[in-house]
Amino acid sequence: MEVVLKNLTKKFPGRDKKNPVEVIAVNNFDFTIPDGKLVGLLGPSGCGKSTTLNLISGLEKPTSGQIFFGDDDVTKLPPENRGIGLVFQNYALYPHLTVRQNILFPLENLKGKEKLSKQVMEEKALEAARLVQIEELMERRPSELSGGQQQRVAIARALVKMPKVLLLDEPLSNLDARLRLQTREEIRRIQNETKITTIFVTHDQEEAMSICDLMIVMKAGVVHQIGKPQDIYDDPKNLFVAKFLGTPAINVFEGEVKSGKLYIGDDCIMDAPGVKDGKVYTGIRPEGFKLNETGCLKLKLSRVEVMGRDVSIIGTKEESLNDNIRAIISSDNLVDTRKDTVAFDLNPKKVFVFDYETEERIRF
Repeated sequence: MEVVLKNLTKKFPGRDKKNPVEVIAVNNFDFTIPDGKLVGLLGPSGCGKSTTLNLISGLEKPTSGQIFFGDDDVTKLPPENRGIGLVFQNYALYPHLTVRQNILFPLENLKGKEKLSKQVMEEKALEAARLVQIEELMERRPSELSGGQQQRVAIARALVKMPKVLLLDEPLSNLDARLRLQTREEIRRIQNETKITTIFVTHDQEEAMSICDLMIVMKAGVVHQIGKPQDIYDDPKNLFVAKFLGTPAINVFEGEVKSGKLYIGDDCIMDAPGVKDGKVYTGIRPEGFKLNETGCLKLKLSRVEVMGRDVSIIGTKEESLNDNIRAIISSDNLVDTRKDTVAFDLNPKKVFVFDYETEERIRF
């Protein structure tokens, strides 16, 4: 099911009674979510991603704009009539019901022409349980399950009606690191098998990049960039997107362009043809450094961290906005830790320049 958001805006009244300034949670969101894709809404807390999901589900009403499921305008349609499946961060399972009863619950509430026989409901519940691989847990109650198993029950309950759109609101936040990795792989597998249009809300960029077909990066209710995860990582539109994506984070420096050359401090790191002279921000991905004794960028060496196949060189530079600069190189390289400084060449594809005032990307 294609989901179309047209100029979607949501404003909340201000809480200050003396000066009630409206809070814009979602600001003019305009995008088409393709049929059968897994799309991630990504951004820091308070960016508007969960509000967007609530607008799509019908739990919130938009201040302005429209929502279409295919050709149908569902903007004013109540949640129960939209054909959605919704999975919350806290699972929201009924503690007194078994796994089977929790999964059956949405089917038992169907009325009229949609009402199913008991046998058909049981078959659908078992099919949903098999999809998330919990069929052997059907007679247990939520208190007898692990966090990952409870999350699978919540997903099965959302899928049992085979919704037009599946909405996942930070479904992995309550899981430990290993379970989070396993469960996100399961979500990707389930989505591939069912081909249900899925919208996945998270603040964890690693989660979004690993399983999403498309990613929407938001900040303060505004969409900053939309695209395939790797494309956004390799080609950020502005400094916020560049800083938000990537683990470890991008290294950011105050730089300067002089006569077509890009400088960080006294180091001339690359040509910048066509860029006007003046201060800029320069971002360098950790994997963009190449160890070279006569390299263009020199850092004060702090320490070296050996991480198996990789080595992280930690350094500092006066122009850096990061407390520490992290350069990741292959463990085949030998770093002379007796020296106070270390020098690098740079991969130009991993170096980004941003306007000092607007923080928008400068391309050259």
